[in-house]
Amino acid sequence: MCKHFIVSRFYAYAATARIASDLGPARLAATAAGVVAVELLGSDEGFEGGLAHRGIVVDRRGAGPQAEAHLATAVSAVAALLASDPAGTDAIPVDLGDRPDWDRLVLGAVRSIPRGATASYGEVARRIGRPGAARAVGGAVGRNPVGLLIPCHRVIAGDGTLGGYGAAAWGGIEAALDLKAALLALEGVTVRRARGVSPG
Repeated sequence: MCKHFIVSRFYAYAATARIASDLGPARLAATAAGVVAVELLGSDEGFEGGLAHRGIVVDRRGAGPQAEAHLATAVSAVAALLASDPAGTDAIPVDLGDRPDWDRLVLGAVRSIPRGATASYGEVARRIGRPGAARAVGGAVGRNPVGLLIPCHRVIAGDGTLGGYGAAAWGGIEAALDLKAALLALEGVTVRRARGVSPG
């Protein structure tokens, strides 16, 4: 049990933190293996519920000192990133052990997109040797549990527009696209929304 959330299968214990930013609060969780979740636009309850669904139990003592160390490093890096500091996040270990192989493959390619650059879903598919799998790449990107550390906001539509953003599940499509545009703007990148598509 994770507070009142039922954990049907156990994956790991995690330590959590919440930091304020101009884009809203960011919530982070880390296990002894690395950062397992970073989320904007959600609620504390939704964040913990998502962890529980993945088999992650919030328990600082159970998570241990290595998880606390990963969490502290990630908190500093995410706070800097959200304050428009170009500090790198590449060296921060992430824990994707509970994610499917496909998601890990896709997210590995997404993590290599440098700050200030973008790549289309189709380009990511080509980078992993799966041309034509743009839609499946989009699914994996939308399930990214460690946004910001694995910068899914840098993945855009093939026509150069924003495309989607997985955070829509927590804050609605309009809020998610606003957040995606804001994260790209912090990196000096401006991307337009698709014409004729209502963001709401």
